[in-house]
Amino acid sequence: MILTSFLGARYSRTVPLSLSASLVFEQSYGPVEGDSASLAELCALLSVLANAPIRQSLAVTGSVNQFGDVQAIGAVNEKIEGFFDICKARGVTGKQGVLIPSSNMKHLMLRDEVVAACADGRFHIYAIETVDEAISVLTGLPAESINDQVSAQLAELSSARRAFASEHRASPADQPGKAR
Repeated sequence: MILTSFLGARYSRTVPLSLSASLVFEQSYGPVEGDSASLAELCALLSVLANAPIRQSLAVTGSVNQFGDVQAIGAVNEKIEGFFDICKARGVTGKQGVLIPSSNMKHLMLRDEVVAACADGRFHIYAIETVDEAISVLTGLPAESINDQVSAQLAELSSARRAFASEHRASPADQPGKAR
């Protein structure tokens, strides 16, 4: 509902929001609690609508509200260190990193090797305050460009829905029980 509210408020103020989306997390073996993935979910949706691929070398954690503000989450150290461990096992390239809420920066207590990798530029932590900042980092494109593409795509979907509805309206003579 938060993502729908965000999309409606930002992109569909004058036309109906004609979109239904589902996100699936493949191979999820345990329960997912909280809203720590809502920023990632919103960025994935914006990426698809804007046809702008997201860098796969970055992890995202953070809650987002209906205004696009990124909010603090729990277990930020564990999430960063967990992704770093995966990168380390696969080879740290200097392009990997994690987007976290800027409000979580004061909570960081990372292992020395993660801190050293950040200091050396081999791993990155991006402190994000808004979904616009996140989508810019993730796509490498300005948020305005992404927002324009999303607006255009949602307007196109709305127009297609209206056209479909008007083409398929039944005339009174086509309705059951009505004389021709």
